[in-house]
Amino acid sequence: MNIHEYQAKSILAKYHVPVPRGGVAYTPAEAENVARKLGGSLWVVKAQIHAGGRGKAGGVKLAKSIDEVSELAKNMIGMTLKTHQTGPEGKEVKRVYIEEGSDIAEEMYLSMVIDRATSRITFMVSSEGGVEIEEVAEKHPEKIHRVEVDPAAGIQPFHARRLASNLKIKKEQQGAFAEFILNLYKAFTEKDASQLEINPLVLTKQGKIIALDAKFNFDENALYRQSEVMEMRDEDEEDPLERKAAKFGLSYIKMDGNIGCMVNGAGLAMATMDIIQLYGGTPANFLDVGGGATKEKVTEAFKLILSDPNVEGILVNIFGGIMRCDIIAEGIIAAAREVSLDVPLVVRLEGTNVELGKKMLATSGLPILPADNLADAADRIVKAVKKAAA
Repeated sequence: MNIHEYQAKSILAKYHVPVPRGGVAYTPAEAENVARKLGGSLWVVKAQIHAGGRGKAGGVKLAKSIDEVSELAKNMIGMTLKTHQTGPEGKEVKRVYIEEGSDIAEEMYLSMVIDRATSRITFMVSSEGGVEIEEVAEKHPEKIHRVEVDPAAGIQPFHARRLASNLKIKKEQQGAFAEFILNLYKAFTEKDASQLEINPLVLTKQGKIIALDAKFNFDENALYRQSEVMEMRDEDEEDPLERKAAKFGLSYIKMDGNIGCMVNGAGLAMATMDIIQLYGGTPANFLDVGGGATKEKVTEAFKLILSDPNVEGILVNIFGGIMRCDIIAEGIIAAAREVSLDVPLVVRLEGTNVELGKKMLATSGLPILPADNLADAADRIVKAVKKAAA
């Protein structure tokens, strides 16, 4: 789960991680009021969307007067911001963050991730802050440094010293930097974060270390114990189909293709998408109904696939181990009748009660194309979609 920059900074501030003062605004008038309360002569107006690359796309602007703050907020709120992470469709800006200006001396990069290979929280830092870290990794990989933290021992002062050395932090700032790192680690672990990115991490001309930007991702499996984080969820930033799927306990990710997929098991779902691609088609989604889906769950999954206007055909690929094939067949039949199926449907069933499931589909009176194996299923659905489009 993602949250906005201003929300991430509110969490960091509670853990005594230095961040600039600021406030969120939903209207130009609110933006003006925030700027007046902050005082000073320089403000930053930042579009709040769940995507990186806002600065390059025009979503981060400096203002040197209250009137300019109001004008920038007016231009940003309601605009569709397109970055390398939003895709060509972009995202609508519904709020802005007004922040006090900072007197920047140096910009650096810092992130924390859970490294699945080592099962450790890993810091990544670079002296090249304020730019795309992917660009740095490609052109100057030697400028990215990693420091792993053993979960049994937790964060230690030597981790901070090593990071300070990698970033060439001056001796007079090392104490503050160590405190910054220790507090950051505490926030990360106590909030069940899966990723934290600060880009840029800045050293001001006054010698202060500040998180000038902040991006948090959280482990959704731990949200049941993170009520504060759950309250920060912005459903407007989430895909409506993915949001609907979550309500029914379905793992769904929308993609750009035209062949809908309903599969049980993440690995089988990935293999299904790969083989569709191999046979010349493009998957419209990843959808895992899980190992113990009910008829109702299967019906909702089917309806979810068909709610995507790009879907021109559906491939159902089920291996009935825990899940019985007759339950799947019952759900497919119910959903197809409820939504008045008008696109090609190929079904491949294997496993428990497979013969009963196949018989139910064959006698349903619906135009369902059976498949003997996964390759046959992919071949059939790709050909059926192309034929229907011809």
